[in-house]
This record gives sequence, structure tokens and C-alpha cells, in this order.
Amino acid sequence: MTKRIFRSIFAVAAAVLLASFVLITGVLYEHFSNNQMEQLRAQTSLAAQGVEKSGDDYFVGLKTRSFRVTWIASDGTVLYDSEADPAEMENHASREEVSQALKDGTGESTRYSTTLMERRLYSAQRLSDGTVIRLSCVQYTPLTLVLGMIQPVVVIAAVALGASLWLASGLSKRIVRPLNELTLDQPEKIQTYEELTPLTEKLRSQQNQLRYQEQELRRRRDEFDAATAGMIEGLVLLNEQGIILSINNAATRFLNISRYCVGKDILLLNNSLEMQELLGKARSGEHGEMETIHGGVNYRVYASPVISGEKVTGAVLLIIDMTEKEKAERLRREFSANVSHELKTPLHTISGCAEILANGIVKSEDVPHFALQIQSEAKRMIKLVEDIIKLSHLDEGAEDMQREPVDLKTVASTTVENLKPAAKEAGVELSVDGDSAVMTGIPQLLEAIVYNLCENAIKYNHSGGYVKVTTRKTEKSVVLTVEDNGIGIPEEQQERIFERFYRVDKSHSKEVGGTGLGLSIVKHAAALHNASISMHSAVGEGTSISVVF
Repeated sequence: MTKRIFRSIFAVAAAVLLASFVLITGVLYEHFSNNQMEQLRAQTSLAAQGVEKSGDDYFVGLKTRSFRVTWIASDGTVLYDSEADPAEMENHASREEVSQALKDGTGESTRYSTTLMERRLYSAQRLSDGTVIRLSCVQYTPLTLVLGMIQPVVVIAAVALGASLWLASGLSKRIVRPLNELTLDQPEKIQTYEELTPLTEKLRSQQNQLRYQEQELRRRRDEFDAATAGMIEGLVLLNEQGIILSINNAATRFLNISRYCVGKDILLLNNSLEMQELLGKARSGEHGEMETIHGGVNYRVYASPVISGEKVTGAVLLIIDMTEKEKAERLRREFSANVSHELKTPLHTISGCAEILANGIVKSEDVPHFALQIQSEAKRMIKLVEDIIKLSHLDEGAEDMQREPVDLKTVASTTVENLKPAAKEAGVELSVDGDSAVMTGIPQLLEAIVYNLCENAIKYNHSGGYVKVTTRKTEKSVVLTVEDNGIGIPEEQQERIFERFYRVDKSHSKEVGGTGLGLSIVKHAAALHNASISMHSAVGEGTSISVVF
């Protein structure tokens, strides 16, 4: 822009200089031409008076360098000429100034030379005897005048153009400087001239609007990030070229990529044929899905087009880790199978005993035995159903249960008193130790945690063993520990003991009548209290389980 302003100013300056030179030259030339003609007219009048008084004697000894004097008869014959022989000169009656003087008394004319480099001025006056006296002088043409002044004209033009260059450069820089120093963030701080005020006002208005839009976009982006950051599903937003616009933490974790992949092509991260086909469907406005394995994990990817008006402007990829879903489905099938199996065994026993009793093939002294067997299996079924109902209730969140301040030491002591008969029957010493540990919780679930941990520790113990329940409170937590010196749990099975119906020693479980759901109830109850469970166990040495609230 500086160059354009500079060229414009310089061109205007040069044009003004040229126009001024032409105008001044023309005006001065016209002025001097008029003065010269006036002089020539005055000299002609003086010469006419001299000839009137002196006749031919006026020309005797006449010498003049500035004017050419010619005396012409009334028929056009030249009688005298100060520069040429009259006898050799042609008739002048047809000359404009002579014919005009013969007619009107005076006449004037101008004629250019053959080279157009000079012009002659003619002034003629008729005398009383009918003759005409004519004077002429040479006048240089404007071209001759300019050529004669070429050196000073060039010097003046060079100085003028040089000054124009300097002024144009400085002026263009002064015009552009406010624009170059204009701060878009703070346009009001720049010192500008009056003509730039509308521009700065418009920039200020646009900056305010841009700041508002930026804040609004940042707020929406933060809301979007906050909403998607906690998603367990991966979410990727793409534009119509497949460039990543946004990606949440789950997607970066699933794909094992950095969050700084925004702005890159999704095909650089996954260039499989399935991904290309999926993106192709999304670009054509169709929904699609695919399964892929990344890092040994099975994912399902859903693609949905983003449509604005009638045009597809991008796509949304939803990535779901199918591992947990498949695991949940497997656990559901196992749970259904285990429930069927656990119910089938006591039902067969009850059915068999009832059939024997119904057919009357049992001796009267054996009837109580079969009745006790039916009663035992029925209690086992009731306990199993109660545990299943309790687990279902915990799965639903146990929202109907009220939380209240509870002393975990009191809950443990009460539960231990209820279990002492069973511990005595198993030959196991059961005790409670520790300090008062008040916390906010659900009393029924806390009791279920203590009961199931202690019941398992009693069942999977040996005669003469012990079970110790300890409660303690720290600055940040409350800890419940149940320790025994029973049979222990093999290391390879320790991760699975909290699964439903999982038993370490299935034969021993059948002997003691366990349902396999006790530790699952402990796990779910602890989860509802945001508690963590840790365990240390060794085969033949015993087990210690701690629940940290």
C-alpha cells in the first residue's frame, strides 16, 4: 500500500509540475507576444511618420537590427527593404498585412518559417500617398523557447521531482504509519488522523463482537469437554475431510494416541479398509458401524453423519469398549447357569425325599431324617434366594436405604455376637478389637459386610482356628479388617473370589452350605460406600481382608 500511495503522490506531483510548466510557458509566451506586437505597432507608426515627413531621405543611412523595414507601393511593388534588394523581391500586394493596410489603413499578421522554429510578426500602415510602410520582427516559437531553456528547465525539473520524491515518500509513510501501528486488540490506543476514525470505530466494534464470540465458543467448548471427558465411550468429531476437530479422553485411551492429534486426518491413525468404508458411509449421509481390535481390545465404532441443511459437514465417531459388555454378558450367562444349578440341587434333594416319603417306603424311624433333609435344603434355597434378592437390590443402587452416622465398632460387635454360636460349633474363636469408628453409612449393608466376611472366615477355617475383627479410624478413613488363620486362598484365584457363585474349594463349600454370593454382596455393599477392598492370603496360613471407607 505504501508503494501505491507513493506512486500516486509522485505521479500527481509530476503531472502538476508538467501542467504548471506548460501553463506558465503558454501564458508568458502569450504575454510577451502581445508586448512585442505592441512594440512593433509603435515602431511602425514612428516609421510611417518619418517617411511622411522625409520621403526617400528617411531610408538614407537607416540601420536596424531588431526590425526589418519594407516600403511598398500601392500596387504591391517593393520600393525599399532593409534586408534585401527590392528589385529581386516579388510583389507584396497579396500579403495579408499589406492588403489589409491598403484597405483599412493598418494591417497585422504572423507567419511561421518553413522549419517552424521561428515566427515573424508583421505590422503595416498606409501612408497618405497610398504607399505602405511595413515593419517585421522575429519571434521565437514555444518549442524554440523551451529548447533554448532546456538546461535550466532540466535542473528545475530534477529538483522539483527530487523534492516530490522526498515529499511523496515521507507523506506515504505518514499516511500508512497509523495503519501499520494499528493494534487490532486495542485499536483505540493508536493515534490516528480524523479520516481513520470510522475504521478504528469499526475495528473496536468488531473486536468487542469477536471477544464475545470467543468467550461464547470457549464456554461451549468447556461445556462440551466437561460433558465428554467423563464419558466411558470414546467420542471423535470429524469435519467433512476426515480431520479430527475434537476427541475426548476415552477415545485417546482406546486408540492409544495423544490429545494433540486434533487437526490430523483420522486415517493417519487408522487406515484400515473398514475405517475407510465407515467414513465413506458417513460422508454419503448414512450411519455405519464396524468392529476393530486395537491393543488386544475389541472395540465397536459407530459413525453418524453431521448434516447442515442438505450438506454433510462432518461425522461423529462413537467408540465403545466391548470388553466390559462381553464380560457382563458372560457373567450374566454364568449367573443364570449358577442360579439354575444351585437351585436344581436342593430341589432334586427335596423332590427325592418327598417322593420316598409319599410312596411310604421309608421306615417310621427314618422319617425324621428325611424331614430334616428337606428342611435343610429348603433353608439353603431360601438363603440363596435371599442373597440373590439382596444382590439385585444392591445392583439397583439401594436408593431406599437411608444413610446415617454409624459406629462400625458397634456394628461389628453386634454381628460377632450373632455369629458366635456358629463359630463355637465350628471350633473357631471369634473376637472383636479396635476403637470406636463413627462414619456415615447404611447400617444394614455395613452389617452385611461384617457378617459375610466373618461367616466365610468361620466356614473356611479349621477347628482350633481364630477369626479377629478389628476396627480403626484414621484422619481420612475408617478401616474394617477381618483376619483368620484358615485354609487360605491360592494366589491365582484371589482376583475371582468376589465373583458371584465362585468358590475356591467347591467340595468344602457344599459341606458347609455356602451359596457363593457372600463376597459378591460384600463387594457391592463396599462400592455403594465408595470403599476399597484389599486382601492378603496364603494357602494354609489364612486370609486377611480389609475394607477402607
